[in-house]
Amino acid sequence: MENEMKLTNQLCFSVYNASRLFTKFYQKALKPFNLTYPQYLVLLSLWQQDNQTLHALGDELRLSSNTLTPLLKRLEQSGWVQRIQPDEDHRQLNVKLTETAKKQEKAIYKAIGECVSQEAFDINEYKAALQINNKLVEELEAILN
Repeated sequence: MENEMKLTNQLCFSVYNASRLFTKFYQKALKPFNLTYPQYLVLLSLWQQDNQTLHALGDELRLSSNTLTPLLKRLEQSGWVQRIQPDEDHRQLNVKLTETAKKQEKAIYKAIGECVSQEAFDINEYKAALQINNKLVEELEAILN
C-alpha cells in the first residue's frame, strides 16, 4: 500500500506532468505568433465556430468567465479577436475572430504540424491515449457535477 502512494505512482501526477509538457510543447510552435497555449485553445474553438457568446465559449473550453475574460482581453489587444456587445442585449458578449486570426489559421496549423512531425508521436498511441483521457474526463465530470 505504501508503494502505491508514491508520487510517481499517482495518475494525477502523471496527468499534471502531461499537461505541463503539452503546454511547453505548444509554446514552441506558438512562439512566432506571440500566442499562449490557452489563447490557442480559444482560437481553435473560434475557428470551428466563429462569433460565439462568452457563455458558449466558456462552456466549450470548460473555463469560467473569470478565467476567460482576461484571456480574451489579451487576444483582443493583440488583434486576434473582437469582443462585441450586441445592440439587442448589452448583458451579452459575443467573441469573433479578426481578419488577422482568420488569415493566420493555416500558418498556425502548419507550425503545430511541423512541431508534431519533428517529435516521434505514434498516431495510434496518441489516439488511444486521447480516448482514455476523454473517458477519464467524463468520469471526473460525472463525479464533480
